[in-house]
Amino acid sequence: MTWRYSISIIAVLFHFTLRAQFSPQPKELTERYFADPDIEISTPAFESKRGFTEYEDMMPFLQKLAAQYPETMSLSFIGESQKGEKIPLVKLKKANVSGQPIKVWMQGGLHGNEPASTEGMLWLIQQILEKPDYFKLLDRLELAIVPMANIDGMNKGSRYAANGLDLNRDQTKLNAPESTVLKTAFNAFAPEVAVDFHEYRPFRRDYARLSSYGVTVPYDVMFLYSGNLNVPKNLRLYTKDRFVQAAADALKAKNMTSHDYFSSTKVMGAIQFNQGSHNARSSATSYALTNCVSSLIEIRGVGLGRTSFKRRVLSTFTVALSYLQSSYEHGEELRAVIAKAREDQSPAVVSTERLKEERDIYMIDVESNDSISLRGVVRDAWQSTAKLSRTRPTAYILLPENTALVARLKTLGLEVQNLDSPQNLEIESYTVREYQQEAEEYEGVHRQELQCELKTESLEIPAGSFVVYMDQKHANLAIEVLEPEAPNSFVSFSVFETKAGAQLPYYRYLSNKKLHP
Repeated sequence: MTWRYSISIIAVLFHFTLRAQFSPQPKELTERYFADPDIEISTPAFESKRGFTEYEDMMPFLQKLAAQYPETMSLSFIGESQKGEKIPLVKLKKANVSGQPIKVWMQGGLHGNEPASTEGMLWLIQQILEKPDYFKLLDRLELAIVPMANIDGMNKGSRYAANGLDLNRDQTKLNAPESTVLKTAFNAFAPEVAVDFHEYRPFRRDYARLSSYGVTVPYDVMFLYSGNLNVPKNLRLYTKDRFVQAAADALKAKNMTSHDYFSSTKVMGAIQFNQGSHNARSSATSYALTNCVSSLIEIRGVGLGRTSFKRRVLSTFTVALSYLQSSYEHGEELRAVIAKAREDQSPAVVSTERLKEERDIYMIDVESNDSISLRGVVRDAWQSTAKLSRTRPTAYILLPENTALVARLKTLGLEVQNLDSPQNLEIESYTVREYQQEAEEYEGVHRQELQCELKTESLEIPAGSFVVYMDQKHANLAIEVLEPEAPNSFVSFSVFETKAGAQLPYYRYLSNKKLHP
């Protein structure tokens, strides 16, 4: 045996051990707070009893179910991963259902080191098909499920896609092929409810500095639902009050704990906590900006290996089932909320500021295994205020050379029309007043920070220009990607580059007069 071969064997064994076995969580803490339930789960990872489900394990499992239930389950492919694996889409729908079913989109495995998300989706599919109490949900619902969104990452236990990008930071710039095909499939399905399942890391480096020997997060599940102010307020509140609360109650009934999502951050060397999110680059907000009920579900699991894996999968399943039941029971109410949200004409919010205040943060002390309370600064996205807002335009107008931007807008689900003839229009133009490009890369780009001056002027808009009207379902996404100072805009993520003094190649149109018949 050569030394190179020996090292290769050691590397493989180390990878497997790290991914499947190692856990920083003491056995006593696990038994006290996160014991596995006494249930049977027959998805691939539990059939093998070690490791996690990879693509080659998942596909026979799905194909077998599709063959057993051909009238209810369809299995198709929406595109390929960067390494050529076909990304499966499972649809569950009863034939000859009266009325229009509520459409629900669910996905797992967007981060490849979060295996309970994929396993939970596989178990959900199986249980709906095999259990009459769950099968009846399809009387009023139609489901689209992507159980493994990041196949390449899942196969190697990595958070990232093959090109090193985080797919949950790519929802607006769309620089990964998987992002494009997932968004295209999402928009083709046009869901009214969308849920993205993840796992979070309960032992963070920052937490080791708290208490005597560190702390860990005590919650089975944390809910991330958007605080973005371009998501209509009625939709934000309804998501929390109807869907999140019901799921929290369902978890409590199974003796599992939950909380609104938070994570640690450092400000001037001091640990603070960010609660919630308003970033359109993440699925929770990206989906919500399409005017649907949206949540990102964080299950306690990253870095724990197989510890509490059955409990993590049950947590995933419990939340997924709750969201389905809420959709089933409140379909008419849900559609009324969405219809009202689509009529919202609030100003376009470009940038926001989180509420910052001291609060009690509950953790588990690693030394004593007791629940403790820590006083800390919390920056709350769900209580944000607008720093910069502008009048909501009637439309954005993009010059003919912006075909690459238009392609991304269409991928995001926005309808784009063309001007057939030149028109003299009064518009607002953007001129870059202050500009800075970051030296360090973030997600493969050098981000641009700028401030713009808006100027009202009359311009000859050429034929072939593109018009994005703001009375469409996905209109609020246009604000996030086209207002240049927005933190997730095309300019911010260097989808196209600019400089100080430049005028941007698109405009805001404020007149109520339509440019098309």
